[in-house]
Amino acid sequence: MRRLFPQFALILLLIISLLTSSLAQSPAPPKRKKIKDFGSSLKPSKPDPKKNAATEQPAPEGVAISEGDVIRVDTSLVNSDLLVLDPKGNAITGLTAADFLIRENGVPQTVAHFFNGDNVNVPRTIVLIIDYACGSAHSMGDNFKAAKVLVDKLGPKDLMAIVTDDVEMVQDFTSDKKKLKQKLTQVYDRTRQDPVFRGRPYEEPRYGRNKQYSALMATLREAFTVEDIRPIIIFQTNGAEAYVLRDSTFNVKVPEGLPAELLGMAERGVDAIRQARLNDSVGFSLDDVYRTVEKSRVTIYTVIPNTQYMGLTPDIQMANMIAQRQAQLSKSSVPGPLFAHERDLQLNRVHMKWDIEETVKLQSALAEVASVAGGWTAFLEKPEQANEIYSRIFTDINQRYILGYYPTDKKRDGKRRMIDIKVKGHPEYQILGRSSYFAPKP
Repeated sequence: MRRLFPQFALILLLIISLLTSSLAQSPAPPKRKKIKDFGSSLKPSKPDPKKNAATEQPAPEGVAISEGDVIRVDTSLVNSDLLVLDPKGNAITGLTAADFLIRENGVPQTVAHFFNGDNVNVPRTIVLIIDYACGSAHSMGDNFKAAKVLVDKLGPKDLMAIVTDDVEMVQDFTSDKKKLKQKLTQVYDRTRQDPVFRGRPYEEPRYGRNKQYSALMATLREAFTVEDIRPIIIFQTNGAEAYVLRDSTFNVKVPEGLPAELLGMAERGVDAIRQARLNDSVGFSLDDVYRTVEKSRVTIYTVIPNTQYMGLTPDIQMANMIAQRQAQLSKSSVPGPLFAHERDLQLNRVHMKWDIEETVKLQSALAEVASVAGGWTAFLEKPEQANEIYSRIFTDINQRYILGYYPTDKKRDGKRRMIDIKVKGHPEYQILGRSSYFAPKP
């Protein structure tokens, strides 16, 4: 036995050496590639069918996942991110795959993959598109503070990137919460006036360029990959770029019946919008935005930092407009009553009604973005609401179900297919999620 021990020890050392060598040579898990030249898909270029297909089409549909650490990509899987609500708007939790019925173009489908939204093995890939144009300057600081709530709630496998309405990805995808918060602070600091301090020259504040839809299109086309199981966009903006989109339906005109006292101001506002269309015309339309959203696998939550006017009665809209203007005036350098006399109120009603109509169009367009993507819209009317809204978004993300199926229709025809998902025995339940997708092209 003693004679065999040296040989046994030698063999054991050889095995350990081989195992160590094999492990050392095993490739490390691939890292996510950094996004270079963000926004390049928006730049005009020579017609190139292959390039257009790459930028206009989303990543292949579907990702198959497991409860463990293994993630397997399957391009034939149709994946949906769902929120189930009762008639009172409360989230329904505790459902299983057997509780759902799926139809594609009326044809029953079989649930192949099912996971809960709070599953830590199902990472979220989140892009925050934040609008820091001067139109939201009154609540800018609170908006950025609230955005950090999202950072604090990231899971161990979640990734987050930050995009501004300059169409700038100020922070690529990372799980480093400290880095994300620092970037938010840096963007906010651009909007602050810095006095001369320790030899530093005076700097004028810098605001965003109102390119919110452009930032959204670039994010949809460039930011996500097929490996992103739960791609999510939080779209915080007032949507002013809608005025300069191609074939814009926002045909602004001076309101009829406006008193002479306010006519000049209205004409200057309309001229400014028309000039912006000439200087900043965009190569895509609002319909192009909706179609790109529909082709993506992304869930979008829209946060509008403004008073809500969409969906309200005319009387409530007017009361909100008066209150909003009074609040803005109270923060100005010359505070005072909004309407010194009843005549002033009557003169301004025509202008305010026109302002309401334009705001409703902007808000409706933004709400449609979230609706097409299976998300919802919130109004950040007061700074103190920001924390609650962002917290509710993350609660919503955790309460969703990730459901996937392999379509029985295997044709690669590039056509739109309608998805109808219901909970068995509960026709009263409302399901927020994608209602369609586009089949792969031949």
